[in-house]
Amino acid sequence: MSKSFKNQGEILSKLGIAQLNPMQEEAGLAIEHASEVLLLSPTGTGKTLAFLLPILRTLDRALSGVQCMILVPTRELAIQIEQVVREMGAGFKCNAIYGGGQSFQKDKLDLQHPPALLIGTPGRVSAHVKRSTFSTEHIHTLVLDEFDKSLEVGFEEEMQEIIGALRNLEKRVLTSASTNGKVPDFVGLKDPIKVDYLGEGVAQLRIKSVLSTDKDKLARLGETICHLGAVPGIVFCNFRDSIERVSDFLSDRGIAHGCYHGGMEQQDRERTLIKFRNGTHQLIVATDLAARGLDIPEIRFIIHYHLPKRKQEFTHRNGRTARMNAAGTAYVLQWEQEELPDFIPALEVEEVREAAIPEKSDWQTVFVSGGRRDKISKGDIAGFFCKQGGLNNDHIGMIELKQDCAFVAVHKSKTKQLLKHVDNGRLKKKKVRVHLT
Repeated sequence: MSKSFKNQGEILSKLGIAQLNPMQEEAGLAIEHASEVLLLSPTGTGKTLAFLLPILRTLDRALSGVQCMILVPTRELAIQIEQVVREMGAGFKCNAIYGGGQSFQKDKLDLQHPPALLIGTPGRVSAHVKRSTFSTEHIHTLVLDEFDKSLEVGFEEEMQEIIGALRNLEKRVLTSASTNGKVPDFVGLKDPIKVDYLGEGVAQLRIKSVLSTDKDKLARLGETICHLGAVPGIVFCNFRDSIERVSDFLSDRGIAHGCYHGGMEQQDRERTLIKFRNGTHQLIVATDLAARGLDIPEIRFIIHYHLPKRKQEFTHRNGRTARMNAAGTAYVLQWEQEELPDFIPALEVEEVREAAIPEKSDWQTVFVSGGRRDKISKGDIAGFFCKQGGLNNDHIGMIELKQDCAFVAVHKSKTKQLLKHVDNGRLKKKKVRVHLT
């Protein structure tokens, strides 16, 4: 075990987790002792932590170079895993590389001091491998997280090129939330240990129907959201245009929300998730892009505004709620004459009661133009807001620290006061802009 690896109990305590679940325990043992592991478990059961804990034990702090590569299908999942590694505080450098707005040159600068763990999308990682931006000599562990999704979105060629360049692999770990993915031969699995928890289901998930007398279900959606109240939830739509229509409808009625779909800029999607995590928004309207691989815990409900086309989408959408040990409900918004697909069973009907528009959040999100690269910590930001901005700890919520910026939840009663005193102020040695986002 690496001398720098912290006690597992200390890491779990830091993450606010009392103990690992059975899947994580079994997966940890398998990954620790076997060279090939196929981990199958529903969305939301904690697969990221399940593979990170045993892999971190294999890393050598004295070695300069990438030792573990984690390939993921989306930028969002890369960012999420990087965040988890940082929150674990295990003492290893970690970088996430991906396209869609992140500069290739910035990656090269970051990789001049190579991380022990490199996380990335196959397209971007393949481009770096071709240019020999970093050495693959010391990479002994490969994780293909949500490997079936990477294949589904067309990364097969890039994955094959990357794996072909990893000559010294000792361990391969593949994860998936479904049984649909056939493992390609180029992955090199010979006799993997399979840890399969897909049959476990999500015990605390309830699925109900909400009936609409009108074929246009928009008004019924609004009534349902008011009925459910100010608790975290996601409304799933099949089309981007529908999200804009739903968003306009909710805005007209004063229902705060964020949007999330593939037509948005990466930066805007990230900010939607940040505001959702820190409580600025309680509701997201999204396509199936939000159904997998996002760090959005404690979702109390999801609403299928449009019926999903396939069982796989239905399962992944539902997996956004009732995660880990929390309960949750999936609501199928159904026109009275609309037939359910075969993969959706007969459902109990939820009686929607008339209710007021959910109260808006007490939190707003503040942007700070300084981050890790400026040697700024979360504690520095909290201290700056308290000393210069006149806040106390109760006025400051979640702080998300990025390489070059930070996002802070601030009680809405204090944001004007804060901005007046800290915008253009000095945080450590850097003059920073601070504004609402």
